[in-house]
Amino acid sequence: MCEPKPAPGTRESSPAPRRLKPAPLLFEPPEVVAEAEHFFDLETIEDPRELLARSTELALAFRAAADRAVEFQAVAAARLADPRHFDRLPTSVIAQRAEWSEDYAKKMIEFGRDLLRGEA
Repeated sequence: MCEPKPAPGTRESSPAPRRLKPAPLLFEPPEVVAEAEHFFDLETIEDPRELLARSTELALAFRAAADRAVEFQAVAAARLADPRHFDRLPTSVIAQRAEWSEDYAKKMIEFGRDLLRGEA
């Protein structure tokens, strides 16, 4: 069989894409002005009573969140160290990953096991 041949003077491949020049800017972009750091707008509260109440509320919320996060760390450590799993991690590796000492990792694993059993 004969295959069709391209006509003389034509390319077999598709033409190269045209390169477009970027459009010139007609204006200067506005300068980015750094905003002052805001911490839950506490710096805008003038009344010291209101400031104390709001900052205390935030401190208590952050403590509760930190406590909850520690519980999740303990559960995760207990699951990673579970001897029933073939891919369990040694305490030293868990300690390294969490940036804990090995003794603290052992305590966290036990705490996590208690949490998983519903004892805590």
